[in-house]
Amino acid sequence: MITRKLIDTDQRFSIGKIVCLARNYAEHARELGNETPDAPVLFMKPASSVIGDADSVKIPNYSDECHFEVELALLVGKQCREVSVEEAGDYIAGYGVAIDMTLRDVQGRLKAKGLPWEIAKGFDTACPLSDFVLASSIAEPQNLNLMLSVNGDVRQNGTASDMIHGIPQIIAYISAIFTLEAGDIILTGTPAGVGKVVSGDVMTAEIPLVGKLKITVT
Repeated sequence: MITRKLIDTDQRFSIGKIVCLARNYAEHARELGNETPDAPVLFMKPASSVIGDADSVKIPNYSDECHFEVELALLVGKQCREVSVEEAGDYIAGYGVAIDMTLRDVQGRLKAKGLPWEIAKGFDTACPLSDFVLASSIAEPQNLNLMLSVNGDVRQNGTASDMIHGIPQIIAYISAIFTLEAGDIILTGTPAGVGKVVSGDVMTAEIPLVGKLKITVT
């Protein structure tokens, strides 16, 4: 069972489903040559893909192009179904840091054939994830800064205010499709600047006020 702590409380949550947004930052969509979607584009990762701070991403032998994507993670604190935008914030227990590891070459081949691309996103170690700070401790989550460096070189530096679909809209949209349960995680998309890592690289992902991850690549 994979769990994460809600910092400054006695609570630990068993991780359930991980629902992720693609193309939620316009500049990131453009850098990959994708159209900006009207509605959120969703995919999922299994809980078995989660690793923690100081762990290692292991690139599968069926890929030669593994990319990093720093993301703001939301921890669902209680069950919700078809919640309104106005009520959505009541269901967020905490905020964390995640890296959505993506096998870009595998994803590209599958997309070209019109096939699902979960194997490019859900492989073991594909979801480095921090513990979570209390949602109530973050006054303006849409103003949070997202950063990722590789071997000390800053590659991504963006703000959550650039999301196409904001946090309340994301929760309302997802909860109209899936019942969200305590321990579910939502990854809210990544800013521009994604790129390739290779064995031996060290990634540092940070969202000030929220958390930090240091992950090696093997």
